[in-house]
Amino acid sequence: MAIQDSRVILVLAIMFTTGALLQLLGCVLFNNWWPMLVGIMYVLVPMPYLFFGSSNGDGYALYGSTIQSGWVDAGKFLTGFSAVGSVAIPAILAHAKIITMGALIMELAAAMVLGATVLTYDYFNSKDIGFF
Repeated sequence: MAIQDSRVILVLAIMFTTGALLQLLGCVLFNNWWPMLVGIMYVLVPMPYLFFGSSNGDGYALYGSTIQSGWVDAGKFLTGFSAVGSVAIPAILAHAKIITMGALIMELAAAMVLGATVLTYDYFNSKDIGFF
């Protein structure tokens, strides 16, 4: 089952839409728009990996390592660091009593669904590499 399969694309679309809906419902149902700060994190999370972590090539050898691998590691670290913000922002807002516990649960559910969407996409995308 490749990523070109329409069933996989349909499941990914439904998962993404469900995550976005949970994100919006966490704000609308509890009449508080502070949790939308996490929406900014969803845009910022892949940026370090796109800029630093996805470069190809060998780089220069330096003491058995490569200079480029340092940038790849930095990109992966910054991506993970910013992904923690997707969970930490609603938790901090709930701890400060700015949002309710229901909004926190909705935001964490949205983060889990969107994370599962990314993992599902990565799984099916990695299966495609063997076919070419």
